[in-house]
Amino acid sequence: MFINVTDRAGDRHTLEALEGFRIMEIIRDWGLDIKAECGGACACATCHVYVDEDWAPKLVEPTDEEVDKLDEAFDVAGNSRLSCQILMRPEFDGIELKLAPGSER
Repeated sequence: MFINVTDRAGDRHTLEALEGFRIMEIIRDWGLDIKAECGGACACATCHVYVDEDWAPKLVEPTDEEVDKLDEAFDVAGNSRLSCQILMRPEFDGIELKLAPGSER
């Protein structure tokens, strides 16, 4: 399985992904510039990403906790998500994401 991540410079990266891992962990473990300060506890908004419009409806709805944390992020849009709250599974193979401003280390 793979995820496709566009960094803040506009470069697209195809990253191998394992089922059950948080999207944030995949992005971080492949060395892309994502802060992810809380390590996936949904306690910050430093793993903010934009999910491609075609993929956003396929994801599980964000929890109230995630929505509250997104209020703390920069440049939130209708397709904003915290990448720590998206667990990789086969139906997300090929998902397209973009790193949001304010999530860099």
